[in-house]
Amino acid sequence: MAKAASKSNDSSANIGFEAKLWLAADKLRNNMDAAEYKHVVLGLIFIKYISDAFEEMRAKLIAGKGEYKGSDPEDADEYRAENVFWVPKEARWPHLMASAKLPTIGKVVDDAMVALERDNPRLKGVLPKDYSRPALDKHRLGELIDLIGTITLIATATEGEDAKSHRSVDLLGRVYEYFLTRFASAEGKNGGQFYTPSSVVRVIVEMLAPYKGRVYDPACGSGGMFVQSEKFVLEHGGRIGDLSIYGQESNATTRRLAVMNLAIRGIEADFGPEQADTFRRDLHKDLKAQFVIANPPFNDSDWHRVDDDVRWQYGVPPKGNANFAWVQHFIHHLAADGYAGFVLANGSMSSNQSGEGEIRKAIIEADLVDCMVTLPGQLFYTTPIAVCIWFLAKNKSTGKTTDRRRQTLFIDARGMGQIEDRKYRTLSDEEITRITHTYRSWCGKAGTEPYVDVPGFCASVTTDDIARHDYKLTPGPYIGAEEIEIDEVPFEEKMVALCADLTSQLKDCAKLDVKVRTVLKSIGYDV
Repeated sequence: MAKAASKSNDSSANIGFEAKLWLAADKLRNNMDAAEYKHVVLGLIFIKYISDAFEEMRAKLIAGKGEYKGSDPEDADEYRAENVFWVPKEARWPHLMASAKLPTIGKVVDDAMVALERDNPRLKGVLPKDYSRPALDKHRLGELIDLIGTITLIATATEGEDAKSHRSVDLLGRVYEYFLTRFASAEGKNGGQFYTPSSVVRVIVEMLAPYKGRVYDPACGSGGMFVQSEKFVLEHGGRIGDLSIYGQESNATTRRLAVMNLAIRGIEADFGPEQADTFRRDLHKDLKAQFVIANPPFNDSDWHRVDDDVRWQYGVPPKGNANFAWVQHFIHHLAADGYAGFVLANGSMSSNQSGEGEIRKAIIEADLVDCMVTLPGQLFYTTPIAVCIWFLAKNKSTGKTTDRRRQTLFIDARGMGQIEDRKYRTLSDEEITRITHTYRSWCGKAGTEPYVDVPGFCASVTTDDIARHDYKLTPGPYIGAEEIEIDEVPFEEKMVALCADLTSQLKDCAKLDVKVRTVLKSIGYDV
């Protein structure tokens, strides 16, 4: 199904195979919930990749050429020295394939996962190990193993070692990312707990341009921010390892997804020893990062607050909303030359409830707000409402060719995006480029033309002007755009009201239908 590209093509030749693979795998889901099924599928994809990488390395050791002369193909240290996971015999993909038709296949997979964790400390407590549970149809599990076994990740012999390694990681990484996207869509609101849409991640990463340094995400979900950051580095001539990755996740199953997501790509990361709530227990308390990139829960009312927390430098955030707790947590972890980019609900731009306005004012007066980007609705699986991206800079005169102290750039991207799958919106490459290029021009980056305001789209605004507008960060007053309607009504409440309105309108429609038929009948038309 998913064959490697020929030597004349790159992996783009396979565009579309992920969708075919998804459709085939989804047919095997039967009545299992997407939230449960994703761990079944993604766990198998993970073991398939590390087994393939192991077999590729093993072939080199068996051949014994060059630096591998005299190597022992069964010596685990040979693999670890090349940053390849050691895969014991009972966890190798051919063993799983040979057992796929057996009624004991569930236990075979569980034993494989246990063996992998035993021999690879990085994976301890990460892999799913419940394939033998009665609720999982073993016949369908065997079919799924056969299906995933059709993914060929072997590059052609004419390509160099780096190309082969990159091809394999990129190809399976695409499968993994595509499946994460589809599972998030299938789960709807709950899917957003582990996945941020890739177009939103790209805006944040390409605005911040994290070439080298420490990258931190304290609400990291399945690790998409980190994956895109590493991809950015590779696309701009850097290498994996130029970034040091630090993350934290409170949900144990989501944390496992993040570890697997990065391990598939050979990315080292420090997620702390276990899952933990960032506000209750900061696992990276002393970290100062060059880049903070995050998509924290919107308007979280169920969070733990300690009033004298050292992080509340700009004011104690309200117990009923964690938005400005997250903002201050990000600031606390920024290095002296650090930048942050994060998603928040639109209300964060203008809310004055429970002291939020005063906190926002203090952050603005501290000259930390570098850029505000408003986004269209329907980008997220968790909510249909529009959101915004905040960009903070600890020192606006650092890393730029122009001094932008006490100035903030506003970009209105609410009119962008295209609807996909009839329900969700995504930003195109051209739209992402327009947003990021505008910011780079404003920063005075090399290779960009001089920045100019574009009415209705972008404007450079002084802090004094923001103060005159009551320290609100909604773009309308500054760029001449239509004012943002802040909608904080929970989706569930809104849906009940909309359904009630629809029922009422349908009743009115039925009454009108009867009247029309009566009139037509009275003039001789029987309908």
